[in-house]
Amino acid sequence: MDLQLGGLHHVTAVTGDAARNLTFYTRTLGLRLVKKTVNQDDVSAYHLFYGDQLGHPGTEVTFFDWPNVGPNLAGTGTIAAVALRAPTRSSLDWWARRFDALGVAHGNLEDHAGRATLPFDDPEGQHLELVAPRDAETVDSGAAPWGGSPVPAEHQIRGLHAVRLVVRRGDPTVRTLTETLGFREIGGYSIADRQETLRSVRAFEVGPGGLGAEVHLEERPDLERGRVGIGGVHHVAFRAATKEDHRAWRRRIGGAGLRVTEIIDRFYFESIYFREPGGVLFEVATDGPGFATDEDAAHLGERLSLPPFLEPERVRIEAGLRPIEPAPEPTPSG
Repeated sequence: MDLQLGGLHHVTAVTGDAARNLTFYTRTLGLRLVKKTVNQDDVSAYHLFYGDQLGHPGTEVTFFDWPNVGPNLAGTGTIAAVALRAPTRSSLDWWARRFDALGVAHGNLEDHAGRATLPFDDPEGQHLELVAPRDAETVDSGAAPWGGSPVPAEHQIRGLHAVRLVVRRGDPTVRTLTETLGFREIGGYSIADRQETLRSVRAFEVGPGGLGAEVHLEERPDLERGRVGIGGVHHVAFRAATKEDHRAWRRRIGGAGLRVTEIIDRFYFESIYFREPGGVLFEVATDGPGFATDEDAAHLGERLSLPPFLEPERVRIEAGLRPIEPAPEPTPSG
């Protein structure tokens, strides 16, 4: 069997303020809250899923609401940045103007391997990037624009593009990416820190390649081990098309000597988890059944959704959660 990952499935990060997080990702970035549920391993915490109209795999940015874990500590064994797809190069100019008007911290346009890139931060310091396709590329990934977004359809974020890993030693991570997971090295680019020191980043792609299917790798032997907290990324998930592929991936990852979990039914998809040698937590998740499994597609994210095994505990779970609602859409300044 020709086993291939389909690209990125979702990225899960950490927030300490679910209401502010909801406001930023839906009102400022214009993503749809496609599922409001709980962390199945910690039902005292929300798990919020943002994406396109239906939360298709590859469009999802998700958050655990953990207000007491402390701030993220940058370092090795972490995901330093999450890159999102913009439809066109001109969309980056539109987004820069929007960020300026709304007071969103952002950097100047950069070139990352021939793609125009706009770095910015969310209110808790989460490092994000908007990436435009190269001239010969298409950004179409099956993402469906959300009709209720405050962002015009022609500029809406189309999903995930890449994550940037930071590890102490690159070679073990490269072997896992290429020999176990089927990634291909495709070049790289340089980034500058606040002291204008240039650092090299290696780029890898998987499956169909291109936008939505890349992992970038930065080797930093000078850094201490990082710690995931508020404003940081907990893990990245990759796409398995079918349950049969998913089971095959578990066998393949375990056969490579990596400690992989049993298959866990998350109701909206099935998951396996393992840490790559550099310390970053990886997940492989199935594409389905999806977020419309227990809600009408027109009303995704409007109520607390619980998988069937947690439904008998709804009253207790809801009593332990703080109600959250987004603030009104931000008013541009000036």
